[in-house]
Amino acid sequence: MDAGTHGRGRKRGNGEREAEVLELLLDAGDALTAGDVAERLGGGLAYSTVVTILSRLYAKQLLTRVPRGRAYAYAPVTDDPGFAARRMSTVLDERPDRAAVLARFADALSADDAELLRRLLDEDAAR
Repeated sequence: MDAGTHGRGRKRGNGEREAEVLELLLDAGDALTAGDVAERLGGGLAYSTVVTILSRLYAKQLLTRVPRGRAYAYAPVTDDPGFAARRMSTVLDERPDRAAVLARFADALSADDAELLRRLLDEDAAR
């Protein structure tokens, strides 16, 4: 048994835990406190760990928070497609040649996806 697992299977990294909590919040449809999140996770994480994860996600600007009693209630800043779009933007921001990245992306699109992207760009330009 791995020293860090205490009999619960393999130890999960922070990214996995953050993804699990974010997914739970996306599915919740309402802002949740750390206690709500810990309860919905079924005891899989300690309350203090949930607070830490929520604080990290908030610091990364992935969550909003509002006071609820003596705690905060957290909600995602966007939906799942919005998070995917943010990841795509981050990848573009990290590369020095945006045009080359976008060209490769466009070349890899299926005909249907390319047509969908054209329509979306045309609709955006018409606004």
